[in-house]
Amino acid sequence: MFDVYLKEARSELVRVTTVTLISLIGLTAMAGAIGAGGLGNTAIAYGYNRFDNDVTVVATFLVLIFVLIIQVGGDYLAKILNHKAS
Repeated sequence: MFDVYLKEARSELVRVTTVTLISLIGLTAMAGAIGAGGLGNTAIAYGYNRFDNDVTVVATFLVLIFVLIIQVGGDYLAKILNHKAS
């Protein structure tokens, strides 16, 4: 069971985990925008409310970089773990 089913599902498990992590980053940034802290809070409190566009842009780019790193890493790992020839 583990030899067959787990080998078949490894690639899809990595893809689903990648999507979940990206959703988690988006949700934590939105939670930070309403006061939970983190990059969302920094972008709103220091960037938007104080009219400091540089802080807003940097916080946005950091979130985008995190998402890009997770997406590229997840796609690469899923491609390695996929046993089918693409």
